[in-house]
Formats: sequence, C-alpha cells, structure tokens
Amino acid sequence: MRIRKWLGNALTILMAAAFITVAASVVMSKMSGSEPNFYGYQLKTVLSGSMEPSILTGSIVAIKPGGDMTRFTAGDVITFRADEKKLITHRIVEVTRNELSGQLLYRTKGDNNDAADLEPVDPANVTGVYTGFTVPYAGYVLNFAGTKLGNVTLLIIPGVLLILYALASLWKAISALEDKKSDPNASQPDTKAP
Repeated sequence: MRIRKWLGNALTILMAAAFITVAASVVMSKMSGSEPNFYGYQLKTVLSGSMEPSILTGSIVAIKPGGDMTRFTAGDVITFRADEKKLITHRIVEVTRNELSGQLLYRTKGDNNDAADLEPVDPANVTGVYTGFTVPYAGYVLNFAGTKLGNVTLLIIPGVLLILYALASLWKAISALEDKKSDPNASQPDTKAP
C-alpha cells in the first residue's frame, strides 16, 4: 500500500513537471520567436536522409550554438545556414582556405551523399555543432508542436491528464473515507468479556 501511494505521488510530480516544462518551453519559444532551446542547446529536426545512418530522418538533434566557429576540424558535424530559411547539418570533410582572401572555409558532405556539397561553408554561416545527442523520429512531434494545433495539444493533453489523475485520486480518497464510516467494526471498540 505504501509503495502504491509513493508511486502515485511520484507520478503526480512527474506529470506536473512535464506539463510545466512543456508549457514554459512553448511560451518562451513563442515570446522570443526563436528555436526550441533546452539548457543552452538548440533542438533541430532533421528533414532529410543525407546523414543516415548516423542521424535518421525525422530525428531531433541537439546543437550547441556559439563559440569560435573557426575551431572545427574534419569529422565534426556542424549545422550551417545554406540560405535565409534553410539549415543543413553535415559533416566537415575538409578545412581549406580561400586562395585570394585567405579566409577559412569548410567543405561539407552528408554521410549518405555520394559527393561533397557544392559550396564551401563560411564559418560565419555556422550556427552550431552537433553534440552527438539524437532522438530518432521525435522530430515529427517537434514539427507538430510548432503548429497551432500542436501548441494547443501539447499544452492541453498534459493538463487534462493531470486534472484527471487528481480527480481519480480525490475519488479514491473520498471512497475510502465513506467505506470507513459505513464499516460497523471500524467505529466500535473491540471489547471482550473477561
């Protein structure tokens, strides 16, 4: 009985924490107009199979932004801006310098692609480095969360589950009190004749 009560309390705390975390994340992302962020790491959804099998299509990857973007070497996986709206996560296969300007450039390639990317990447276009953390197929959920329906669903479902769990717990407690009141043996003292 004690273990059940402890598990019930733990479940309540976990559901409340999940609801608060999701709600805070959605609200903060919407207020700042930025990408979903978790303890300084940006969460990105992989939309193509160019990095398979190491990063599956539909996965969420954690990207560490900031720092010196000229620090990377061949083998590092970086996320860079290809244009105003398109981010790409590919592996650096070569670090070169522009012959005229001497500027550092990265030659990148998707692990699943046959050839390197056509254009070298300027370090100014690098947004972060892949940390090695990936959650396969969870990107589909993150993309859904970015929609209006997704925002409402991810805020409402944990809240409704939390309320239903609280109501069920309250119902059980009231039923236990009523059972205790209606039990004649529970209210009368145990007296035995000598």
